[in-house]
Amino acid sequence: MRAAEALKACAAAYPGTEIVHWDAMDYVSAGFRAIYTDFYLHLVNRHPAVWGYVYQKSDSAHPDATMQKLRRMMERVSTRKLRAAVNLYAPDAIICTHFLPAEMLSREISSQRLACPVWVQVTDFDLHSMWLQPQMQGYFAASEEVAFRMRAKGIPATSVYVTGIPVMPAFSQTLKRVACAAALGLDAQRPIILLMSGGAGIGDLDKTVQSLLNMKDNGFECDFQLVALAGKNLELQNNLQHIVAQHPHRLKALGFSDQVEKLMACADLVITKPGGLTTSECLAMGVPMIIHSPIPGQEERNADYLLEQGAALKAVDLTALNYRLQLLLQNPHLLAELRERCLALGRPRAGREVLNVVFNHLDGLRETLTPPAIPPLVQRSYFQVH
Repeated sequence: MRAAEALKACAAAYPGTEIVHWDAMDYVSAGFRAIYTDFYLHLVNRHPAVWGYVYQKSDSAHPDATMQKLRRMMERVSTRKLRAAVNLYAPDAIICTHFLPAEMLSREISSQRLACPVWVQVTDFDLHSMWLQPQMQGYFAASEEVAFRMRAKGIPATSVYVTGIPVMPAFSQTLKRVACAAALGLDAQRPIILLMSGGAGIGDLDKTVQSLLNMKDNGFECDFQLVALAGKNLELQNNLQHIVAQHPHRLKALGFSDQVEKLMACADLVITKPGGLTTSECLAMGVPMIIHSPIPGQEERNADYLLEQGAALKAVDLTALNYRLQLLLQNPHLLAELRERCLALGRPRAGREVLNVVFNHLDGLRETLTPPAIPPLVQRSYFQVH
């Protein structure tokens, strides 16, 4: 969702285009949506090891396996409205930021019911096999390793582009710490620690906050401020507000925020789960990270990438988190080294790079068509982002 929103926002820099963002889940039945969203969130929150097993088994599953055939059949039945909407809209190009629409549209192209090019934006620093579908025009990879994995799986090198993961244009701005802190009611003279749990508010963020606030009671003298983002998890927001009442000058609790770039601009450090979009935003802003409680599967592999690149530390439990936070706050040079590595890896203009590739391809298609079919360059380009 966040990557698709970023691509739509980046398209504002291209006059004469129309780009829409469709959520595939808005076009499916309530039961199918529950499997793809509610059940997934339940697994990663309550049974993360089960999700890790599902992730691994589905990655290595043969396409002709019985369970894979059943899954695709269920998807075909459940995505009829989405296929009809795509045909009615008749876009010039489609960018998929999730593997479900990519797989669906691959079948449409194979059946000659869809003729426009379809592109795939992988939104993790890992490559699950379900991202790779036949008939795709090209793929946008988060890193050189992901691109290497694509080529190793048989994707032609000419169809693979290393762009990074699209983030909102705001993350490419130069923002001042003091101004952002003042606007958010924070003290720029005290260390600011940002805690993130993703848009869905996954994990026990309230327990993490309480543990960090107790560090001072256990002899740690640094007077830091915590800003906790609970996403759309209302229960988590309520729990955090109870803690705010006890520590009003040390904790600021927010729900889903549209000012994340300002929070990152004034943060000395981010404690987060390693989702592909959150970590890409941190890298774009050059904010050091402590990875905490990654979900088995894609998040663990994202964490591996960040650790290998020297852009983050990892805490396996709350004790390790307390230790690493103390270590970084007491050794500013370590924070500075992490920040440099983040900036070196960041791709704040990934969205523009993706759109440039798609636009250039459309321009090439126009040149091969006769003038009555599509007037050159005057024709508006229509995009559909999933």
